[in-house]
Amino acid sequence: MKKTIVVFTLLIIALLTLFQLSKYTVTSGSIQMEVVVAGIALLFLLIGFLLSRRSSTPDTNASEETKIDQRKIEELGISSREYEILQEIAKGLSNKEIAEKLFVSESTVKTHVSNLFTKLDVKRRTQAIQQAKSFKILT
Repeated sequence: MKKTIVVFTLLIIALLTLFQLSKYTVTSGSIQMEVVVAGIALLFLLIGFLLSRRSSTPDTNASEETKIDQRKIEELGISSREYEILQEIAKGLSNKEIAEKLFVSESTVKTHVSNLFTKLDVKRRTQAIQQAKSFKILT
């Protein structure tokens, strides 16, 4: 993240410098300065292409980290419905919102949440999310 901020800060500084140089060429009428400004503009174009190519290539490490450990889910005895509810909890939904989304009653959601807390050995929703992430059953 810091690297991205530094790169964009340097690009903004270079862009401001480019604007100042172009303002100078207009007032001085120097043709050589226009060539320098055009060169800098081409450099920015190349940097833009490189940044877009780098951001569009898939990161193999990220895909490995986002794999869900299905064995751990089975080992903990979490049912598919409980797992769905865990995912909705991770999205920040309340029991009522989860019930409406999954077309079940709110008391059913509460039961599943209680079962999840027992299986994950936690007492709160935030702890459940943290524990699930540490078990790599949530991304």
